[in-house]
Amino acid sequence: MLGFVENLAMRRTAAFFDLDKTVIAKSSTLAFGRSFYQGGLINRRAVLRTAYAQFVYLLGGADHDQMERMREYLSALCRGWNVEQVKDIVAETIHDLIDPIIYDEAASLIEEHHLAGRDVVIVSTSGAEVVEPIGELIGADRVVATRMVVEDGCYSGEIEYYAYGPAKAEAIASLAESEGYDLSRCYAYSDSVTDIPMLEAVGNPCAVNPDRALRKEALGRDWPVLTFSRPVRLKERIPSLSMPSRPALAIAAAAVGAAAATAGLVWYTSQRRGARFERV
Repeated sequence: MLGFVENLAMRRTAAFFDLDKTVIAKSSTLAFGRSFYQGGLINRRAVLRTAYAQFVYLLGGADHDQMERMREYLSALCRGWNVEQVKDIVAETIHDLIDPIIYDEAASLIEEHHLAGRDVVIVSTSGAEVVEPIGELIGADRVVATRMVVEDGCYSGEIEYYAYGPAKAEAIASLAESEGYDLSRCYAYSDSVTDIPMLEAVGNPCAVNPDRALRKEALGRDWPVLTFSRPVRLKERIPSLSMPSRPALAIAAAAVGAAAATAGLVWYTSQRRGARFERV
């Protein structure tokens, strides 16, 4: 009996966070549109689409069909982009673009999980060239993100791994096996109904700023519903609570920072469907 208790105590735990509208107040993949324009990756028209997409994104989200169209469009638009150039642009602008939109409530929650001895893992559909540096900025231990095929230093236009829907839950299960996480004692946070598989994978799911469909599911399942509403720069937070910028210990994904690509598809989808956009 004592051995069983000791074994249980040794089981590790983690908190899994979606990124957009859960940890940060905007879409990570839309935030870099102007920076990609200045870097010569997209044209002025795409910048306007990015601004429009960010606006409608904040009003809602995207359903499954829209996400599938987004994946197809992202593959085509990113073809030929130089990977190192994308990384450099993100590195140069991340503090100006992302630091001011991190939710204070999310930063505090991440700190609380670390203080409780839990790993913090960002699980995002966005590309790793965007998600990985954001994860380091907020002190995440690991990152799971979409990755694309790279040939001769450029994106080929093919998606190697799409961190979306059930794939997020599968990634969490894989990490639990490799890292020894007890999922029944782990936490997960998301704003989107498309992340229900991820939320179902842990013993402590939480809806954060949920879209309409996730709110309905959360209320029906008695999941906590949290509201994050205070974006703040990390350096402006109470010094005793400010997080160290810790390098990621292991990265579970590695590809596209195709922010403007997603932005373009959001605009394209909203025009095609003739309806308000409902979630990236």
